[in-house]
This record gives sequence, structure tokens and C-alpha cells, in this order.
Amino acid sequence: MQIALFVGRAPSVKAVELAQAEYGDKVLVVAQKDSLTEDIDQDNLYQYGTVCRIVSTMPHDSDENCIKVLIEGQYRARVDAIENHADSHDDVLMATFERADLEVKLDDSQQKNTIKALTGLFESYADARLRNARELTRVAKRIDDLLELMYFISTRVSMDLDVKQSFLEQDDLKAHINTLTEYLVKQSAEQNIEQDIQDAVRQQMEDNQREYFLNEKMKAIKNELSDMNDGAFDGEDDVSELEQRLEDADLPEDVRKKAEQELKKLKMMPPASSESSVVRNYIEWILDTPWNATSKVSINLEKAKNVLDEDHYGLQDVKDRILEYLAVQSRVKKLRGPILCLVGPPGVGKTSLGESIARATGRKFVRMALGGVRDEAEIRGHRRTYIGAMPGKIVQSLAKVEVKNPLFLLDEVDKMAQDFRGDPASALLEVLDPSQNDSFNDHYLDMDLDLSQVMFICTANSMDIPPALLDRMEVIRLPGYTEEEKVNIAQKYLVPKAIKQNGLKDGEIEIVEAALHSIVRSYTREAGVRNLEREVNKICRKVVRGSVESHGARAPKKDDRELVVVDDSNINDYLGVHQYDYGLAEKDAEIGRVTGLAWTQVGGELLTIEAVAMKGKGELAFTGSLGDVMKESIRAAMSVVRARGDSLGIDYETFKTTDVHVHMPEGATPKDGPSAGGALTTALVSAITGIAIRPDIAMTGEITLRGKILRIGGLKEKLLAAHRGGIKHVLIPATNERDLADIPDNVKEGLTIQPVATIDEVLQAALVSMPKPLKPAKAVVDTTSKKSLHS
Repeated sequence: MQIALFVGRAPSVKAVELAQAEYGDKVLVVAQKDSLTEDIDQDNLYQYGTVCRIVSTMPHDSDENCIKVLIEGQYRARVDAIENHADSHDDVLMATFERADLEVKLDDSQQKNTIKALTGLFESYADARLRNARELTRVAKRIDDLLELMYFISTRVSMDLDVKQSFLEQDDLKAHINTLTEYLVKQSAEQNIEQDIQDAVRQQMEDNQREYFLNEKMKAIKNELSDMNDGAFDGEDDVSELEQRLEDADLPEDVRKKAEQELKKLKMMPPASSESSVVRNYIEWILDTPWNATSKVSINLEKAKNVLDEDHYGLQDVKDRILEYLAVQSRVKKLRGPILCLVGPPGVGKTSLGESIARATGRKFVRMALGGVRDEAEIRGHRRTYIGAMPGKIVQSLAKVEVKNPLFLLDEVDKMAQDFRGDPASALLEVLDPSQNDSFNDHYLDMDLDLSQVMFICTANSMDIPPALLDRMEVIRLPGYTEEEKVNIAQKYLVPKAIKQNGLKDGEIEIVEAALHSIVRSYTREAGVRNLEREVNKICRKVVRGSVESHGARAPKKDDRELVVVDDSNINDYLGVHQYDYGLAEKDAEIGRVTGLAWTQVGGELLTIEAVAMKGKGELAFTGSLGDVMKESIRAAMSVVRARGDSLGIDYETFKTTDVHVHMPEGATPKDGPSAGGALTTALVSAITGIAIRPDIAMTGEITLRGKILRIGGLKEKLLAAHRGGIKHVLIPATNERDLADIPDNVKEGLTIQPVATIDEVLQAALVSMPKPLKPAKAVVDTTSKKSLHS
């Protein structure tokens, strides 16, 4: 065998040098019985050793007094005597010995079997205990000499020195092989036992301490990541923060119990898992939702009245309703929130009125736009099983304002849609029903939330709201503004706002009242004031531009400011040619042309109806993008005229040889509705008889085949349209007379309103002259049915 020795004792170093110089690199190597003894004598050395050849020597890397000697064993030797030749060789040990070769007394087959067994045992031992096991096993498998294999294995195993020495001293090879085999087998058994123990310990650690170690490791990882990401991975801190928030939160008992259960789950989860983030979000939403927090509601009626009057001009019905609510609340401790629905055309102040009510009542304001919402989950939330689940907008909005009694404005409730994702209008039923909304169940939270203290206000442009939802609301109509109201709104709100928004200063612009009247009459035709505001802004922009061109971007000092006065004489310079003709109806009387009153989502409108009679075959034609109801009204009107032909002075031959064409201008605008029967009949009578219709008169009302005028809706909007259009005389159904009490006096000013019950009264008022009947009428005239004029 070749073995490297580190030789450090001076006598041993000299012995190596002497062997290389005089003894042909031969040296006798003997083990020391007590390795800790410095003194070397025969009693401290074993009797058997090995004669070795010095292969090479080299100095030690770090100790200059030590050398590294590579020796190769040659044969076994028995030491006879050891002498110390101090005189001649500087304390070098010299020995006399006798060569003692070991004889192998085994046949070939026994040797092969023994070699195979020893090799297998050594391979198992090397795999378990030695670092370079693969290389040593490969060398052992190449050795085919039993004695050499025994010595090779003996030098590699961790046997006691006296056992290894016995292999040299005793001649019984079989005993040596048995000793070596027993040792290897014992080591293998110990290794198996040790492995079993390690497995058992490892299993116990996995069962008892795995969680602890993983948590500690996770802590270390999170700390590292937190340091790298400025605290973004402080999962433990998050959990402790949630725990503290839960402890401090004012929650109902059932909600607290649910939150504590979820927090317990969160603590058992690894912070990096996706499920952990879901549970954490759920707990945060529970804590963010105001279950008990409220804001103090003001019940000072005088203050509320002042706030409403400051913010809005007119709208007395709405203001009265709010003050009534506050008055009741001052007497009743817990009042279920009213569900008001403000219905009116765009630009009349529905949304801004909600903000004013919040300010007047001291509530926090939150707005939710429902236009285009078609997913039920927007209202009720998603179930937590879905990825990215969130509460509905109701809970989100309450969490944002942090109180359970805000003013909640549901804007454009008539613009909701429905599709495969559900019907959000139906989902709102639970929210807006005062008898149900004290236990509103959001799908995400899955717990009852009290909405009864929320003051809900809905806005809509039309009554096109699902009936079940409309049933939960108290509808307040905002029909639009008169000219005087618009001018007042412009003076108090729109002009100061436009001056501020456009960077103008005091003393730079003045828009006189006459100019505002001109804008309302000639540049806008609307129920609200949005276009009026745009026109005022347009004037301000032009004034700003002139100032910047003259004085630069910085506003001029007070003394240098030039006042620009905008009045009705120079309004064209700022707004261009006027768009509308005021007093359109004040023209000459015309045959077959009558002005009707129509209701649209953007307020009332004047509807021109034209009829013309011509020679033909008695056919009836109608054009103007008419709906089915309007077409039926035209046919019914024609039947009324034909049935009354004698009293109207129209004979049968005239009907038979006359074609009548009814047209409603602005043919691209769809027209439909049941309130144009009276106007259509009047136009047909005028066209066929050739008698003109008064130009300053307008009418509304459906007609029956017996000539009765039926009740209509939207009376205030229609009267406002007549007011804007310069109409002087308005015919309304007699059954609508009671509605005049709700019409403000400023709307009725300048209008002569005449209730009519039959088509005869309509013709009497609208035609320039009554047609002469063909023969006296046989029917008795009921003079009591005629109504007095309201002027």
C-alpha cells in the first residue's frame, strides 16, 4: 500500500534522510503503542512492522520542521532489536529485523469467494462512511490478491490500532479475514440501526418541529424580502395589525365571531399563499365596513332651509320634502331613510341637489352612477369563491365614507341595463325597500348589513324605471325652469362660477340681465341650464382671450382693468348668430298647421303638426318618423272628422275625392305618444275646410272616437314649453284642470289656459271661424260643459 506520512520528529526526519542517502530509500516503519509519548524506545514500539520504499518527500506547506513522505509497503518484518546510534547518526533509530512474509493457505475458489465477500462489504462500508467511496470501491474491485485486498481494506477502515497491528503480528490469515469481516458486518448493522434511528428522529422532527422550523425559516425569508422591498413583505406585522384592528373595532357580535374565525385561519396559513391574501382581504373588508359608526345628522330646520336656498333657486317641492323629513326626524329617534327619486330632464340640478341635501342634513355624501350598469355583482358583490371577488358598490361606498348613515345618491337609475350577468335593478329592490334593507346581504361579506339609516336619493331622466323598483320610491318631478328662473340661476350661480373658472377678476366682465334673457331665448332651448352655462363660459373665454392679447397672461392690476359689458346689443359678437327664434308661434294664421305640446325626456317641446288636403281618392297618408301610437291617433282623428262631417260642413263627396297628408316636421326625430289626438283632429278639419288656425294657440290631449278629450301627463313640462315658445293660449284636457294647482304661478304667467272636454270646444277655440254645418244639428247642446278661461 502507498501511504503519505507527515514526519515531524527530528530523529524520524533524519532517519528518512539517511535511508535515502545510504539504504536505497528503504526504511522500517513500526507503529508506536502510545502515540502521545515523545520518548521512543523498544518498549513503546510494536514488534512487527513493514519495510517500505520511500517514493518521494516534500516539505510541509506551513511547518518548515515537518516533511511529507510518501511510502510504499514492501514486506512484513519482525523487529529483533532497536539500537540508538547517537554517535554516528545523530539519534537516528536503527533496527535489526527479520523478513516475515504471510502465507495464504486457501485454494483459488476460497480466495475468489472471500475476495467477493470482502469487496461487497467494503463497498457498503465505503458508501456509508468514506468521502471518496466511489474511487476506493473501484480500486478494491481491481485487486485480485486476497492478502493485498485485506491490507487495502485494513488501511481504509476505522479499526483500532491494536486490531490492525494484529494483522501484522499474527500468521493466521483466516483469523484476520474473519476479524475484518466481522468488523465490516458490524459496521453495516450499526449503520442500518443508525439510519433507522435517524429516520425515526427525522420523522419525529417532521411531526413535532417541522412547522416551527418552517415558520422560523419563513420569518427569516420575509425579513430579508422586507429589507429589500421597504417593508412590503411584513406578513407577521400585517397579521398582528389586523388582530389589533379587530380588537379595537366596534363590531356586532356575529360579525366579530366570523372575523375571529377568519383571523385564526389566516394565522395557520403561509403568508405567501394565494389563499392567505383572499382571507386577509376578507378580514380587511369586514373591518373597513361601518357596522355601527354613524355621523351626527343635523336637524336644524332653519340652517337646512338656508343651505338649500343658497345652493338652488326654485325647486320648492323638493326643499319642502327635505324639511318635512328633518322635522319628523327631530321628533322620532330612529327614522327609516326615505327613498326619494328626483325625475327630470338633464341639467335641472338633480345630482347637485343631492349634494346640497347632504350638506343641509350634515350627512356624508356618496354618489354611485348606475348608467350602463348591467352586472348584478356591482350591487350585491361577488361570492368569495371567484378570483378577484369584491363587495358590491354599496358596501364599497359605505367603507369609503366610514359611516352607516350617509346620503347615498343613485344617479341615472333609469339607465341600468340587464343581460346574462343578471338584473341590477332587481338587486336594488332589497337595497331600496325600507322594510328589507335593515338586513341587506352582500354576497362577498355574506352577513347582514343595516342600510335602514342610509338616506337614498335616486335620479332619473324619465319614469322608465321597473315598476317594482319605482314602487319603493317617492317620486318628485323636476320639470324644468322658466325663463325668469334661468336668468336668476345664471345671475346667482352660473356667471360667478364661469368668471372664477376662466380666471377673470372683478371689474373685467359684466353680463347684464338683458343679455341673459337673449341667451335663454335665442341661443338655448332646453329644460335645464347646461347649455346656458356653456354659452356663459363661451363669453368668458372670449373676454379672457381679449385680455391676454392686450395685457399678457398675467391678470391686469385693479386700476388697469377694462370692464367688458355684455348686453343684448353686442351678444352676437360673442355667441354668433342666434340659433332659435323667440316667439315662433307669433305668425299669421295658417290652414292645416297647428302647434301641439309634447313631452320628452329632456323636457317639454312644441310639436308642429301639418295637414294638407288635395284632390285624390280619399286616401290618408302620414309622414314624420311616427310611432304606432301616433299613427293610430291620426286614423282615429280622421274617423272623428268623417263622423262629424255634416256638422263641420264637409259632405261625403269631399271625403271621397280628397286625399289628406299629415306630416310632422323634423322627420328624422322619432315621435310617438297618446296626447296629440286633439291637435291632429284640428289640423285635419282646418285642411279639409280651408279654415285657418290661430297661430298663438297650442294644445294637448288625446281624443276618443266620440270626440272626448282625455287626460294627459307631463302638464308642467308642456306648459313650460309653451311659455318658452311664445304661445299665448293653451288648451288642456278638462280632467287636467286640477293639476293646475301644482303648477307654479311663474309658469302660468303670460299664458291663457283653457280646459276643454270635447273636440267641439277645441275647434271653437282654435279655428279662426267655425265651419257652417250642412244641416242643423239635431243634438241638444250642453252649455254647462263649457269651461271658463284661466288667465
